[in-house]
Amino acid sequence: MLKLSALELLSPARDAQTGIAAIDHGADAVYIGGPAFGARAAAGNTLDEIARLAEYAHRYDARVFLALNTLFTNEELPLARKLAFDAADAGVDVLILQDMGLLAGPLPDIELHASTQCDIRTPEKAVFLEKAGFSQMVVARELSLDEVARIRARLSPETRIEYFIHGALCVSYSGQCYMSEALVHRSANRGACAQLCRLPYDVSTEAGVPLYKKKHVLSLRDNNQTEHLEALVDAGVSSFKIEGRLKDASYVKNITAWYRNALDAIIARRPELSRSSAGRSTFTFEPSPEKSFNRGRTDYFIDGRKFDAPYDLAELETPKAAGAPVGILRAIEPKSLLLKPRDGVTLANGDGLTYRTAEGDVRGFSANRIEPAAKGLVRVYPREATERLSGLLVGATILRNRDQAFSKLMAGDTARRRIPVTLAFTVTEDALDLVVTDGTSCGAASVAMELDPPANPEKNRASLAANLGKLGDTVYEAADILIPEDLDVFVPASIANQLRRAAVEELDRERILARRGTSRKTPVAASENPYPEPILGFNANVANDAARDFYAAHGARVTAPAFEIKPVANAPLMTCRHCVRAQLKLCPKMVKAFPEILEKTDRALLRPEPLILTNSAGERFRAEFHCRRSPCEMTITKC
Repeated sequence: MLKLSALELLSPARDAQTGIAAIDHGADAVYIGGPAFGARAAAGNTLDEIARLAEYAHRYDARVFLALNTLFTNEELPLARKLAFDAADAGVDVLILQDMGLLAGPLPDIELHASTQCDIRTPEKAVFLEKAGFSQMVVARELSLDEVARIRARLSPETRIEYFIHGALCVSYSGQCYMSEALVHRSANRGACAQLCRLPYDVSTEAGVPLYKKKHVLSLRDNNQTEHLEALVDAGVSSFKIEGRLKDASYVKNITAWYRNALDAIIARRPELSRSSAGRSTFTFEPSPEKSFNRGRTDYFIDGRKFDAPYDLAELETPKAAGAPVGILRAIEPKSLLLKPRDGVTLANGDGLTYRTAEGDVRGFSANRIEPAAKGLVRVYPREATERLSGLLVGATILRNRDQAFSKLMAGDTARRRIPVTLAFTVTEDALDLVVTDGTSCGAASVAMELDPPANPEKNRASLAANLGKLGDTVYEAADILIPEDLDVFVPASIANQLRRAAVEELDRERILARRGTSRKTPVAASENPYPEPILGFNANVANDAARDFYAAHGARVTAPAFEIKPVANAPLMTCRHCVRAQLKLCPKMVKAFPEILEKTDRALLRPEPLILTNSAGERFRAEFHCRRSPCEMTITKC
């Protein structure tokens, strides 16, 4: 079991090759979907591919998590259980679970982690899951530092907290979103979310007064906790998770490298902290989150809900990546655009460029060709005629959401990960010895031979150091090579190479033997671990008899099966901390800090009454605002 002070950077893996890239770029662990039953149905992998990833990860003492975190029907449960055992045989270290039905029967002896789909928001829920046998809690993305710290205070020192630090945000609490299932029969709890939150909605009062047209009021900006990593450490987080099992290798490389550097900087100045895997990565590029797909950035509710601070969590105009500003448009010509680039910005053929219209819409085009122009300008030839770029005006800020040069760079080899070792060479009476150690394990080799003096001692010593340091085809790099200053024995290159290879092979074997596999936490008796709530409805997500019996054994009665088994009329389809009223500056709690709201808004609109959201298909939803809850919440129901 890892110590709380062993920080873990956890990266997504769409497939084995992406997972290997994540490891190379500094991930301490990766999470991946198997052939079925992962909460990203489009990101499945064969067991052979998972085994390949595990073998690679384990070279660096990195771990592989299998996402087995959907809901299972009675018929699927035995198949999911078999997959759990097959995954363990393939080398998987951890199972990420949501469905408590799996706990009712045999599982492999590896760690179980409670998925974000378990909706862990309270210390009581976390303690229950810990006692049920989970070693790591993926707490809700919405939690503040204070809420995380309160959970940490209630857990044992053996149980770790995992927190999302980057990537897309679900607007609803994870595990509590039923809109996709209700409207298009694609369950978010079964890995098939249709992402209806990314659509535009008209907003009106219940009386029918229109307020906004075609705004993406439920589409949140992307999570970025770069500035809060150390505060999260202090709050009790040990595992730092990057979202994105559907993202490509370029994204995973860049974002993993970014957070690797950030966490290493914290570890370097705090000796009580360490990494949870071995090796260090070097990069051929400068990591930057702005160069990967993003919808803008937010740190969400990390500091709690602040009514005296601006609220801007949703990207109202588009769910797409608008990109980073690269320049100002100076002129529009029949076949080209004249652009003044920002300092330090270089544009390239194939770049994807975007702009905002006067109405706030985000539109884009590809740069077919870029040429220098006079007075520090560049001439951009779009792939389409400039007159077709509707809403583009001189003076507009041009943004770039596809950096072609960066994309080409990221398509190649961009990182190298090596484990530092010390090589110590010594001479005995009739043999040459070498010990190679990574600080924990070591390998040794010896060659008996006649010991002749060197013709050139200085050259002999330099040649020996060079040959011992040839570790390029291994996972190691020479941090230090120790050779006696008074070496008076000639060491042929063939002997040095033989010693190095044999010692490294033994080090490999010793590191494998020393690597401890993770084991499942022993659960306490159900009678000693009552569920925090005695009555459970559909939102407990009970999809099979074993899960129902699990909750019954823990003293909770399930009154309705999962929404996917039996839809519930008038049920809340989303439960959110995000607030449409706050986003639209109609929150009554913000008026004191922002009195200008009253200058622009009818006071009647500031009452916390429901609003109606209507999509392009004419489907209507009621957003209700529960301002007296702590923290306040919003629920969405179908009208």
